[in-house]
Amino acid sequence: MRRRIALILLLLSLIPSPTPASLQSNLTAPLPASYLTAREQDFIEDLERRSFRYFWEQADARTGLVNDRARADGSAIDENHRNVASIAATGFGLTALCIAAERGWITKNDARERVRSSLHFFASEAAQTHGWFYHWMDSATGARRWQSEVSSIDTALLLAGVLTARGYFRNDREIVRLATRIYNRVDFRWMLNHHPQLLSHGWKPETGFLKPRWDTYSEDTILYLLAIGSPTHPITPRSWYAIRRDHISFAVYNYVGTRGVPLFMHQYAHAWVDYRGRQERKGDHVDYFQNSIEATRAHKAFCLSLAHEFPGYTENVWGITASDSAHGYVAWGGPPRDPAIDGTVVPSAAGGSLMFTPEISQSALQTMREKFGERIYGKYGFVDAFNPNNGWVDTDVIGINVGIILLSAENMRSANVWRWFMRNREIHRAMRAIELLPSNRRVRHRMERGRIEHLNAKRANHLIALRKMRKPHASSASAGNPA
Repeated sequence: MRRRIALILLLLSLIPSPTPASLQSNLTAPLPASYLTAREQDFIEDLERRSFRYFWEQADARTGLVNDRARADGSAIDENHRNVASIAATGFGLTALCIAAERGWITKNDARERVRSSLHFFASEAAQTHGWFYHWMDSATGARRWQSEVSSIDTALLLAGVLTARGYFRNDREIVRLATRIYNRVDFRWMLNHHPQLLSHGWKPETGFLKPRWDTYSEDTILYLLAIGSPTHPITPRSWYAIRRDHISFAVYNYVGTRGVPLFMHQYAHAWVDYRGRQERKGDHVDYFQNSIEATRAHKAFCLSLAHEFPGYTENVWGITASDSAHGYVAWGGPPRDPAIDGTVVPSAAGGSLMFTPEISQSALQTMREKFGERIYGKYGFVDAFNPNNGWVDTDVIGINVGIILLSAENMRSANVWRWFMRNREIHRAMRAIELLPSNRRVRHRMERGRIEHLNAKRANHLIALRKMRKPHASSASAGNPA
């Protein structure tokens, strides 16, 4: 037994450990490929490529506008949704082009041309008011659809893609010029509508400003960073701290947020903004990256707490966020319990948190893929939602839910989206203004201790097995003589 222990310790000592040099405390190093098994790498690569396919096929090649939704198999969608583009999905789409070019799924020139064409459209043709765009547009013409509002948050998500493209193609003068024009034109002060700190949800030409304001913690953090960092129409840094943050506890997890909201509210801003290793110097002193880890783990625990009612929720089948359902679109979430919850699972809930909780999120997605197969996994990756309790499977995918899976997976693997977006000095200006600064404590980049120990043990067992195969006599003698 002592010899076996000594051998295991020797083998473990030969396995590269996650040193500060390899898992940089400056939080920019990619996840070492060796920590993903070949099977895991193949799955994530396939998932990302399928997700990107949505943004290539469901976008207008000239305007760059990405359809709000599509049939999961790529077939024609109903007339009411045909050619209806979402500017938020378009922000994900511009980012997806950068990912695809970097990974070689399309040529860099093809990505560059589509980005240029899209930025030309938004800079010169798309209908806008004070730089803000309509929530839904006709994908071919840019005309307003569904009497939608000029949307502040959806424009912010579009701007995130615009600035990511500016960061990725930073040596292309035309792209940099167009992206800068689009961002600098947005009048953030106008969207305050005379409030000293809080931005409006939007504006309609028929009725004026919408009454609701972005006054609670959500994906709106990216909107406020863009507004505070604006070089042309900045708002006060006090706006950041004017947002209400509820202190939420569930099981053993504690975090700030808004009670009962969909999980995407802890994900979307993080798809672009690199909050890792930063903490507020005032207010609640929140580390927002760690906060989203806690929120994801609490959400999984919340889903499992409902398993007595919905046995389809299991250790690796969980996740509720705004999605389709058997009864239509629902902006559900939790904790606490939303009465609309009916056992539906939304893959983008776990998928959007790959960048926070790679172990539990990847295990969930891979289990769903293996357990339910092609019924829920097709041309564009996962369907928007399914219900393992009654067999319902959505026929559609939704662009923003496909997008958050793609961007979160890419950040988990490479941190590339974070890196490209954070090349924009305006974001750093905003972070300095609100005193969201690098923290003193060391933060391990996306890699949980349990994950490392688990994989190290697997490697040790594998090496021991190989040693036994190469020395059959010694192995037999050892087995026949217990310590």
